[in-house]
This record gives sequence, structure tokens and C-alpha cells, in this order.
Amino acid sequence: MNASDVLVESLLDWGVEVIFGLPGDGINGVMEALRQQQDKIRFIQVRHEEAAAFMACGYAKFTGKLGVCLATSGPGGIHLLNGLYDAKLDHQPVLAITGLQFHDLIGTYTQQDVALDKLFMDVCVYNERVMGPTHVENVTDLACRTALSYRGVSHITIPVDFQEQEVKSGQRSKRNVVHHSSDVSARSARLPDGADLERAADILNAGKKVAILAGRGALDATDELEKAAEMLGAPIIKALLGKAAVPDDSPYTTGAIGLLGTRPSQEAMEDCDTLLIVGSSFPYIEFMPRPGQAKGVQIELDPQRIGLRFPFDVGLVGDSRNTLRELIPLLRRKQDRSFLQAAQAGMKDWWKVMEQRGTRRDKPMKPQVVAWELGKRLSDDAIVSCDSGTIATWWARQVPVKRGQMHTLSGTQATMAPGLPYTIAAQVAYPQRQCVAFVGDGGFSMLMADFVTAVKYKLPIKVVIIKNNTLGQIKWEQMVFLGNPEFGVDLHPIDFAEFAHACGGIGFTAEDPNDCGRLLMRCFPPRCAPLLDILVCHIHNDAGSLFQRSKDLRGQYGSPCGSEYATHAFHRSPRPLWSNLEPLTSEGG
Repeated sequence: MNASDVLVESLLDWGVEVIFGLPGDGINGVMEALRQQQDKIRFIQVRHEEAAAFMACGYAKFTGKLGVCLATSGPGGIHLLNGLYDAKLDHQPVLAITGLQFHDLIGTYTQQDVALDKLFMDVCVYNERVMGPTHVENVTDLACRTALSYRGVSHITIPVDFQEQEVKSGQRSKRNVVHHSSDVSARSARLPDGADLERAADILNAGKKVAILAGRGALDATDELEKAAEMLGAPIIKALLGKAAVPDDSPYTTGAIGLLGTRPSQEAMEDCDTLLIVGSSFPYIEFMPRPGQAKGVQIELDPQRIGLRFPFDVGLVGDSRNTLRELIPLLRRKQDRSFLQAAQAGMKDWWKVMEQRGTRRDKPMKPQVVAWELGKRLSDDAIVSCDSGTIATWWARQVPVKRGQMHTLSGTQATMAPGLPYTIAAQVAYPQRQCVAFVGDGGFSMLMADFVTAVKYKLPIKVVIIKNNTLGQIKWEQMVFLGNPEFGVDLHPIDFAEFAHACGGIGFTAEDPNDCGRLLMRCFPPRCAPLLDILVCHIHNDAGSLFQRSKDLRGQYGSPCGSEYATHAFHRSPRPLWSNLEPLTSEGG
């Protein structure tokens, strides 16, 4: 057995079932070990290493398991970084495996002589260079355990000559006892101190207008969130990564917060006197209650993040679901339901507006129409991956989430391009579920070569592209927030439907809103199709009128960087700026 065999056997011991990556001469020893174990561990070949890292991150998000990606030495490893930072900032357990050049030529300006362990120092919670065949088992066990325990990125890099070296007992140091490490993963009860729970309950019981902000850490606490909301008479506001924490048909939720959020969410934040945050590090402080406005309680697994965005009175360090289960019996049901009722009334009006915009039949077709039609056709257990940019707005507002569905995008990193790789990873993990990428033309075109990866492996993913031939988010930032004319944002058109056919998939193009629903039905047959469906929607925007509108608002509010300007522009304008094109990047949570 050689070093690469030990690596693969260790990964199998940790329950790894799939690896996303691209071969290369710096990692081919590991590739041979994977070939010999291909009946136990699946290798998904990608067209770009960045996509492999995104797939590993998406796999971790959707399964809770360790996502694994692999790349060769030098440029292959470098290409992983953006996807690994996505995993780091959204706290997903990912293991990256890379190759190095021959161990006795490292640091001598040899070909592809990049010290990947040094390069990866910032992105990793565990990062180690293998020093020999007898080092592999120890390092792999610790890398897997650390990534899963601390929900972050681990990295193992192996010199190419070590990969094929046989493991011999005589190679071990006297302290390196055979099989002294373990593949056992342990978890704590993750519950806060009882005294802190009582202090938190006192604050929440005393509040008259309590609001709940739920993030990705609350995705497994749906029932508990609704029970807490019922007891407190509190609306549940969702950070974007917490979109699926509570279904949008829940009577308690006001949907998203932030520039792509809802008016009732923002009003609840502005009016509350008590705030309970559950599993969220929502980064946009300007949308939080003003310091001194409200008392605060935060439930957070990572004690380092307590009080990160708001001066909380009590921090509860623990798992969201378990902590809420301990907290709820200490709460008293509020008789005054007026705060929640006001939010519910606001949401009725909000959904009327969303439906009105989602059912428009004028041309050119509006992106809200596509999102609305898509939302109606998603299965109850659909897995939806979005991208960053204006596409995130339509996903956040126009695509209602159902109980049992999973929805995600790049939260804190807010990078473009992961929508397609996430969806591929989701379909690999859940072959029988409906997996959909809802992406923009800018983000999709960055990693569009991996469309053919889905075709190659017969993954029946669905890709819905909003095509407006522009970097819409950046255009908005230039025009509305800076008050400058747009520059450098137009994209040369691509016929994505023809591209799909060239890859061996199926492509459709829709320009008429009356055809949108019919074509989506062709993309979502009752049974999973073996090929890809792409729906391309051409969206045109009246840039001149938008620019003039932004100038008018600048004249009224001065500098457009303040929250007062943003609130007016995106929530309270009688003719909101987002009627045709709307910001925003994806927002963490």
C-alpha cells in the first residue's frame, strides 16, 4: 500500500463518497488510488478547478457532510481558492487535496513550484504538507475531523513523489505508532448556560415588539422558530442564507432583509424594541436596529460571533434548534399580537405586489415573470441554487420557498459563478430530487464549461438563465449608488440555447412572457430527464430613465451611500427603482 492508497482509505473511513476535481501530473498518484477504489468513491471530473471547489462547498451545504475537491500542483491548486473562500466564509466543511512538486526540488524554482500550503494559510482551519508516506493517515484524520468540527476548510498537499511511495514500518519515527489516530467524529450537546437562558427569557418576555432574525444556522430549526414566534408574537425576518429556515407560506415570516428584502422586514427592524437573532451573522449593519433602540439576544454556535453586528444583552452559545428548545419553555405567550399582525398585513400587500409584477405580460419580458413562473413549478423537495448579482433579488423575492426545499447561494463571499457548480453537486448528492440553477448570464458564463460536466454524468439538472447582456449589479452600483454613467458593464450576447445543444444538452429560448410558463414545463417534466434544459430570457432595461431617477434621488437625499437613501430608493419610492432592474449582491447570513 502506498501513500495515496492510505489517503483514499482514510477518506473512505470518514464516509467520503465523492470527490470533485481535475487530474494533473502533480496529483496522478492519488488519481490512481481513486481509480482502484472507484466502486467505493466517486470521482467527478470538472472542467475548471474553481468549479470543483464550489461543488465541494455546495455538497457540504446540501448534505452537511464533508465536501472534497482535488487539484494538481501549481495552477490547479491556485484555481481552487475562490471556491474555498466561499466555504470558509459560509462555514462549510471542505477538504482540499493538492499536489506538490518532488519533495527535494521544492523551493528551487522548479516547474509549478508553488508552496500551496503557504498560499492556503488564510483560507484554512487546518493546513498541512505531507512529509512522507507514514504521515498521511495522521494528517488525513486530523484534516477531516477539523473541517467537520470547526466547519471550515482543511487542506492536504502531497509532493508527487511521496504519492506513490510504499508505506513501510521502517520509515516511521519512534513516536509515530501505527494507527494511533482515529476516524471517530464527536459532537457536544451545544447548549448554553442555564442562567443565560433565564436572562434571555426575561428580556424576550419584557419586550413589547419582538423581532426574530434567522440565518443559515437556523435551517434545521423551522418548528422551533415558529413556536418561538408564536409565543413572542414576533415576525421572523430571514437573512438570505436563512431563506429556507421558515417556508414563505408561514404566517410568521416577513421574508428577507436588506436591499433585496421586503418592506415589512425593514419596518419590523425599524420598529422593534427587542431583537432575537438565531444563527445569523448578517453583515449589513445599517439594516439592523439602531444601537440603543432595542434589547438583544443572540443564539450563535461560535462564541466569537456573539455581538459582532449588534450590542446584544445576552449571548447564548449553542446549536440553534437545541437552544430554542431549551428557551421556549421559559417564554410567556404575549397577549398583544399587534406587532405581528401589522407585519402579516404588510406581507399580504407585499405578495400582491410580487404577484402583480410576476404576472406582467408586456414586452420585453421582466425577470420577475421568470422567477414567479419558476417558483410555481418547483417540486416540494426541490434544491435551488442561485448566483450573486441582480439575479439574487428575483430569487429572494419572487421565488417562494416551501417546507422541504433547500435554497442557497454564496452568502458572505458573494461571488459570482457558483450557481451551476452548486446544482451539479446537489444532483450528485440527491439523484432523485429536482435540482435547479437560477443564474444570470454574467455568472453563468464564468464557469459555463462545466455545463458539459452535467451532460457527461447524465445529471438531470435544470438551468434557468436570466439574460440581460449586462453586469446588472455593477451597473446599479455605478448609476444609482455613485451617480455615474455606466461603464464597462455590457456583455456580448451568447446564445446559451445553442451552447446547450453543442454540449449535448437541450436548450430553449424564451422572449415572450406568454411562453415562459410553457417552456418551463418542458424543462421540468414529471420524471427526471437525462439531459439539461436551459431557459434563456432576454431582459432589456431602460438605462436612461434609471440614471435620471438616480440623479433625482441624489438631488433629494445628497450622498447616495446612506441607509436613508437606500431605504427610500428600494422600499418607499412610489415608483421603486427596482421595477425593471434591481440590485443587490447576495447577502450573508
